[in-house]
Amino acid sequence: MNLKDLRYVIAVAEHRHFGHAAEACHVTQPTLSGQVKKLEEELGVTLFERTKRSVVVTPMGEEVLRHARRAVEHANQIVDLARARRDPMTGPLHLGVIPTLSPYLMPLILRPLRQRYPNLRLVLSEEITDRLLTRLHNHEIDVALLATTVDEPDLCELPLFEEPFWLAHPRQHALYDKDEIEPADLAGLDLLLLTDAHCLSGQVRDVCAAAGHADPTEIGDLRTASLETLLQLVGAGFGCTLVPALAIRGSWTTDAGVIARPIAGSSASRTVAMVYRRSYPRVDTLERLASLIREQLPNTVKRLPSASISRTG
Repeated sequence: MNLKDLRYVIAVAEHRHFGHAAEACHVTQPTLSGQVKKLEEELGVTLFERTKRSVVVTPMGEEVLRHARRAVEHANQIVDLARARRDPMTGPLHLGVIPTLSPYLMPLILRPLRQRYPNLRLVLSEEITDRLLTRLHNHEIDVALLATTVDEPDLCELPLFEEPFWLAHPRQHALYDKDEIEPADLAGLDLLLLTDAHCLSGQVRDVCAAAGHADPTEIGDLRTASLETLLQLVGAGFGCTLVPALAIRGSWTTDAGVIARPIAGSSASRTVAMVYRRSYPRVDTLERLASLIREQLPNTVKRLPSASISRTG
């Protein structure tokens, strides 16, 4: 048994398909299948239940996978530690970002990141919070940018900035002539939401409940999976919504018939943080990335003070 065999097993488990796993590992399917079969024979257990239509991980396979992921991660850490000693901003960094943040934050940092750290290879994933946390635990990504508090002992959280919510309403709306949007104004609005899979949906519900919305559990009948689509609905006159401050820099602000306005004296906001495994060795890389992110932020958000990142002994 060697690390290559373990990587093959992990790939099959992730893709649930031997052919796709072989492509991901840059080997032929017979090679990968043969090595997995050889490993099963060596261990004396069946890792995968194979049919013509699917590949399913067996209960024993799940146990082996947990150890395989740790073994591969530890091997990667050895390489990362050596690389970080030479230059912490060299090599791949697998970064996950939630969909309500990625389209607005990443354009601000990608060019400066490449200019300052040309040897860093960013591998970007855009997925909802639950999926990113799963991938973080499975060592499929190194760090995630999230907007929800994570209370898990094996994960660390580094706050980056506080992002207020703005009210987005159609041009033809009763609030258009109002000098300031007050939190109380939210109580009488028909607010549109993203689907519940997005943490932003729950955050908007909380804001509306605090503002005295009559029934924040039943806001709007239209649900979308995309903030851009939601704003198109606002522009078409279907209702209003709350958007994170960074999103007001999107193209919809000029051509979608939407007006975005801050909420006066409001504490309605979300905290964006960098979440990473406590065991992750490249802490210098994360500190420099956090610093660069803060530098590129507009004044519509509040930068949070830098803090010492958690390091394992």
